[in-house]
Amino acid sequence: MGVKLKYALYLALFYPLAVLPFSVLYALSDFLYVIIYKCKKYRIKVVRANLRNSFPKKSEAELLEIEKEFYHHFCDNIVETIKLLHISDKQISKRVKLLHGELVTECANQNRPIVLYLGHYGNWEWVTSIAQMYKGPEMSLQIYKPLRDKAFDKLMLKLRSRFGSVSVPQKKTFRELLKAKMKYKCFIVGFIADHRSNSKISHHETMFLNQNTSFNVGGEEIGERIKANYLYLDVKKVKRGYYELTVKTIHPMEDGGEYPYTRAYMQMLETTINNNPPYWLWSHRRWLYSKKK
Repeated sequence: MGVKLKYALYLALFYPLAVLPFSVLYALSDFLYVIIYKCKKYRIKVVRANLRNSFPKKSEAELLEIEKEFYHHFCDNIVETIKLLHISDKQISKRVKLLHGELVTECANQNRPIVLYLGHYGNWEWVTSIAQMYKGPEMSLQIYKPLRDKAFDKLMLKLRSRFGSVSVPQKKTFRELLKAKMKYKCFIVGFIADHRSNSKISHHETMFLNQNTSFNVGGEEIGERIKANYLYLDVKKVKRGYYELTVKTIHPMEDGGEYPYTRAYMQMLETTINNNPPYWLWSHRRWLYSKKK
């Protein structure tokens, strides 16, 4: 099947869902929860292992409660992402609140690029809506890893550009950011940097959620070359379909170790996760290549 035809079929499937009110979409999410968690048990071994290793002091009952809440949130994320095909600016502005957005504007006024670190926490697909919530910079970009399914990848790019943000393929990051630096006085680029390291042999590890964890250094290496400021986006799920995003300055680690901004980011993300564990992406095989303690 050709990419264009497959893409048209995806739109035909998802757009009618996107026009539904949130009340109906969350009813659909509840149904998906039964299918994905109760019936299919999607990646349940991965989720349980990640939770057990991350929270060794929690009881089995506590871990099970986090697990159930995670799958509820996971299904909510699916329908909320579909909603991006139809959601209005007014709707998203009521559901996503940005705090301390003036930090972005202050960095933009310095005419330096901004590296915005965040995690797979809350609904990261809705984060692009913050581009309409601050006065500067001129351009917003986000780094992404293209999907194997080219038609679905095209659909996701459509969703991610809903608020004017430009998606940059992971392998073209450095080249595209250099182009952006030459073209714009300032731009902001989002790095979701909590995914597994691309290499089976990572030379960069730190303690994260009670485990030796490999980390990706691309954001900081590129940030140093383009003389960027570093910010962190702390995400809080207020209630179903409502998020509070707080911009925070990343202060580098002062222990003399390598990649002080990246490791500081991971500490900040760990705090976010510990504050409310269910809303991180526990189904990801995050520690596949990391060494054990």
